[in-house]
Amino acid sequence: MPPAPGPESRFYSSRPTIATRARTAARSYCLLVRILLTPGTLEVRLARWQKILGLMRNITIPRDHIDDVQVVDDPVREAMATGLKAGLRIPWLYYACRTIKLDQAFVVRRNVPGLSISVHDHGALTRVLLSTPEARLLAQRLADGS
Repeated sequence: MPPAPGPESRFYSSRPTIATRARTAARSYCLLVRILLTPGTLEVRLARWQKILGLMRNITIPRDHIDDVQVVDDPVREAMATGLKAGLRIPWLYYACRTIKLDQAFVVRRNVPGLSISVHDHGALTRVLLSTPEARLLAQRLADGS
């Protein structure tokens, strides 16, 4: 007969500890794009590895240069359908890249909704597609102007 569980048995619990949850949150945080929405600008902040492998830098768009905002349910499929790209491409999983003409930028992940932003007067860039769990909320805030 096995010994009765003592106080030391709680250390082998299947429940994640706070440190494990923090590491998991940090790991998923570094995979996502950070989007800052201010009254004057929309700023897309990329992690250092996204900048290096994606051959991009942070994107700052004045809000009055944004034409249209849409939510895309399958952003990876849309990124794959745009043609030649430069940057990090893992088909059907992750894209951090720009098109060869530099007119579109993609930072998208599988199973995460995308926010498609049409832009004017921002150099060659005409469209940005970003994966974020808050895509619907951000689209609503950008459409309302708040």
